[in-house]
Parts: sequence; C-alpha cells; structure tokens
Amino acid sequence: MEVEILYRPSYSLGVVKLGPNEQIRAEAGAMVSMSEGIALETKAEGGLLKSLGRALLGGESFFQNVFKAPPQGGEVTFAPDLPGDVFVLTLQNARMLVQAGSYLASEMGIEVNAKVSLKAFTAMEGFSILEVSGSGKLLLSSYGAIHEKVLAAGENYIVDSTHLVAFDAEMPVTPQSVGGLKSALFSGEGFVVQLSGPGRILMQTRSPRAFLDWLIPQLPKPNSSQG
Repeated sequence: MEVEILYRPSYSLGVVKLGPNEQIRAEAGAMVSMSEGIALETKAEGGLLKSLGRALLGGESFFQNVFKAPPQGGEVTFAPDLPGDVFVLTLQNARMLVQAGSYLASEMGIEVNAKVSLKAFTAMEGFSILEVSGSGKLLLSSYGAIHEKVLAAGENYIVDSTHLVAFDAEMPVTPQSVGGLKSALFSGEGFVVQLSGPGRILMQTRSPRAFLDWLIPQLPKPNSSQG
C-alpha cells in the first residue's frame, strides 16, 4: 500500500494506492473517490460491542467501510470533514491514543478501540479516547495543520489539550496549571497537560473549541417576540 497526501495542510486529500486484492478500512463518509473495480463492504468492525464503544465513547461511526482492490490493484482517496491536514503514521506493534474524530483510515493490521481511562480524561477533556494498535499504516486528520514533536527520554512538553491529536500510549500525562491564578483564569490558554518522553506527539494548529467560541456569538439571535 502506498499513500500520498495532496493539498496540504489546509484541504488535505489522502490518495491510497492498493496492490492486488489489498484492503483498507476507513471511517464512514471518509471516501472521496475510488477507481473502478474497488469492492466496498460496510460492517460493524470488531462486533457489536466494539462498534458501540467506538460510536458512543470514541466519537466515530458505528459502521466502518472496508475497500478491497481488484486483482489489478486500485486507488481510493480519503478526506476528513473539517478543513485541515492528513498525516500518515506507520506503526510496528505499537499503540497510539487518538482524539475522537481524528481517525480516518488504516490498514487491516491495525485495530481501533474506544477506551475509558483516567489518561483520556486528563489528556482530551473527556472520559474516553481512541486506542489504535498493531502494525501498518494509519491515516489521521486534524483541524488545521499537524505539528509533530518527538520527545527524548525524560523530556517534558506542555500542550493545550484542544490541540492534542495523538500521542504514544505509554507516555505519562499530567495536568498542569498555566502560571498563577490570574493566568489560569484570564490567559485564554484553557486546559493544558504535560506529556513526558520518550514518545511522539501530534498537535493540530487550530482548536475546534476556539473556533466555536468565536462562531457562536456571531450567529443570529432568535427573535423572542416572534411566536
């Protein structure tokens, strides 16, 4: 399988070249186009309970789509819902924790599950997070561009949790305050966490929450005088 990312970083498109009879699994609605002969199968991947967990806890769709190339191979393209980047990770018997909504597609050797954990609550401002594990290529999406940071052993790094896309599952995560009480209340930095190396962190350059905080006050207010 070969993956090329076009139109980075604002409106990225993942172009996946499949070999003969090769397969790729993707989030429902992620497909943009595909070549003739590609077979599509929609299923609750992993069974009912795992699919429910991904949908209710992980923010992903209940059903996933599996695309299989014909004997001559083929092409499938994918894109996320929000304007932003697509990033390819190659896992080798590894685990990554991924924010809800950032999983796009993966090779069949990668498993995707929703986890309820303290680390999820600490890192992503919720009680659940997606865990991707196994070996193969993984496509993740972001709001804005993706910025990668690799930490050495013992190195610490502080990230606003709304910008955190994914990180190595073994990395310790600790909540942090931003300066003193005044900074915590009025700096606008929100909830931050400290991640400790060794490991890899993927961050998005824009925050969906910050965008909503800007957008909602701009929306027309309903006229209470109208019945």
